[in-house]
Amino acid sequence: MPDLRPCPDAAGAWPAPAKLNLMLRVVGRRADGYHLLQTVFQFIDRVDRLYVTPRGDGRIVRLRGAGNVAPARDLVVRAAEALRAHTGCDAGVDIAVDKLLPMGGGLGGGSSDAATTLHALNQLWALGMDTDGLARIGLALGADVPVFVRGRAAWAEGVGEDMLPVSLPEPWYLVLVPPVFVSTAVVFGDAELTRDSARIKMTDFLAGDQVNDCLPVVRRRYPAVAAAFDWLSAAGAAPRLTGTGACVFASFEGEAGARAMLAQAPAGYGAFVARGCNRSPLFS
Repeated sequence: MPDLRPCPDAAGAWPAPAKLNLMLRVVGRRADGYHLLQTVFQFIDRVDRLYVTPRGDGRIVRLRGAGNVAPARDLVVRAAEALRAHTGCDAGVDIAVDKLLPMGGGLGGGSSDAATTLHALNQLWALGMDTDGLARIGLALGADVPVFVRGRAAWAEGVGEDMLPVSLPEPWYLVLVPPVFVSTAVVFGDAELTRDSARIKMTDFLAGDQVNDCLPVVRRRYPAVAAAFDWLSAAGAAPRLTGTGACVFASFEGEAGARAMLAQAPAGYGAFVARGCNRSPLFS
């Protein structure tokens, strides 16, 4: 594949796309408590949009973002601070985030926002960092950040940091958004979570081994997620959970099929149709 270049869209917004975990296996646990995973990431063309504007006073200011997250805890602010600390840069920036991706949905919105911030500020501040360097900074912010920094669909292992780019079919997806926030920490802390799944190979995944080991725990703890899963199954789709949830999705060969099912989505749930992407919409 040729090198990819991150860039803003025609309106000057930097895209921060969602991801789907097409499978997720928990294959062990490190001594420090982190879970060892096997997973497959693919992007979708549903995005948050970030706007970055230089400041002359050296401050990092979030103008808008997730309303229930304090600026100091927001991953876009933390990413900007981490980039400055790593490089010794003292430049300032205003960051505005138009949030579309739900929090606690398993779509990686916060991690994607952080990755897009790193790329945008690397250019805005003319730091000249390469993708590997940005990914290392991103890993300290969250295990999912490096996949968004690198911008390619990937097979991932370890805590998510060992990645191999993959080329997958790019179907249309219907994504259901249950009206709940799923805590990743709660799911991974559940005593009944499977933590010793056998490792598989990419050929196994392509042959249909696409389970998510978090699903039984999430179904038990979050009835709205279980109901979304069951609705898609009863409608003849093959539902899957992304990450630790809450979002549940099904794939379709064409957009028309996904939109036909979208029109029937149950009341009380968010829902949208998006296209699978092996290259992140952040990159041209």
